[in-house]
Amino acid sequence: MAKYSIIDVETTGTSIKGERITEIAIFNHDGQKITDEFVTLVNPEKRIPYRISQITGITDRMLENAPRFCEIARKVLEMTEDSVFVAHNVGFDYGFVREEFKNLGYRFERNKLCTVRLSRKLIPHHSSYSLGNICRDLGIQIFDRHRAGGDALATVKLFEYLLGIDPNLSKINLKGINSLISEATLRALPEEAGVYYFYNASHQIVYIGKSKNIHERVLSHLYNETTRKAVEMKLAVADISYEITGSDLIAQLLESEEIKKHKPLYNRQQRRTGFRIGLFTYFDEKGYMRLKVDKLSDGLLPVTTFNSVMMAKRALFALCDEYHLCQKLCGLYKTGGACFKHGIGQCMGACIGLESPADYNTRVEAAIAPIKFEHENFFIIDKGRRSDEYSVVEVRHGAYLGFGYFDGTDFDGTADYLHSCIHRCIDTRDARHIILSGLKHHEYKRLLVY
Repeated sequence: MAKYSIIDVETTGTSIKGERITEIAIFNHDGQKITDEFVTLVNPEKRIPYRISQITGITDRMLENAPRFCEIARKVLEMTEDSVFVAHNVGFDYGFVREEFKNLGYRFERNKLCTVRLSRKLIPHHSSYSLGNICRDLGIQIFDRHRAGGDALATVKLFEYLLGIDPNLSKINLKGINSLISEATLRALPEEAGVYYFYNASHQIVYIGKSKNIHERVLSHLYNETTRKAVEMKLAVADISYEITGSDLIAQLLESEEIKKHKPLYNRQQRRTGFRIGLFTYFDEKGYMRLKVDKLSDGLLPVTTFNSVMMAKRALFALCDEYHLCQKLCGLYKTGGACFKHGIGQCMGACIGLESPADYNTRVEAAIAPIKFEHENFFIIDKGRRSDEYSVVEVRHGAYLGFGYFDGTDFDGTADYLHSCIHRCIDTRDARHIILSGLKHHEYKRLLVY
């Protein structure tokens, strides 16, 4: 069944470059009814022009305690995953959402559907196709005009009206989607979490992906014509295989490892494997917790890893700026006295003994907390591939060890039993970040520390 995300945004202005989202509404629709919804104000981190406030009714005061876009980005991604982005004048709303993600360093891509164009095609001869005018002509009432929730809900009603004229809008036609892949193969794809593989005519893996719903994600690829790369990949696919994981966490871990192993043509950004540099902690003779960038070795456990000294130092500079850490104590500034940051009030003086080790170390711990595991040894237990099965991920001595599956009726409650189920995997920075994110968002059934 098709999935649509009907979206409206309010903004600080009309230009995508330089203006920001102040409110977003998302109504997920399955072609028959609304299945989920999300509406929130968004702090644009800039003032709203008076003329815009007069139109939307949204004021700076209303947005003071609203979440920033970076705080809702994950929710937006999850809501629109494997979904068609629907909006009235879709270029405006899609452009702003895509730009917000671009500011976060993420490439947001979804198939789009414009209800303005659709209305012109299916219900011609109206004098105006603006949302207000077309809804008035059709007898669709808009509550809370020029607010994201009200306009998005009106777009839902308009979309449903258009579906009544052309029901095929909500049906996925698999015939002819790809001349090299049979309709039966596409229909057989499971609607479950896992990893999928695209092969070319020579049976070489050209793309590896993961999804909570393999069927929907694969079809979204094969329908995607938003970029030249998407079209090129779509035409290259001659066969598909998949591996069901049950757990989305394991799907992410398996996808990451498989991409690094096979280095598919269309997974360029995720192919890096050489994590040779680490960020380490140690205490000096005065009791200060120091951070340093160094090569990986068997004897020391890094807080996190990087594939170049430059990337590691860039990340460490960012931590120093955010948490007011001393660049001298982090090995980034060599001097016999105070560091440069102390002179401009951004270092509290740990480098010259003005700040106590206890106070300084508290900030260091806060700085590295988001990038290290809270426990050194633990298992993450989640659902498996069947109702009577569980999945398990192990972290030992602060490093990702691997994952596996076990029968719930056989589990004796011991760490030894779970450890025997683990399929060894490669510990990488990507894997650690995936696990940290899963822990942060509590994407598991049970955490077993040992």
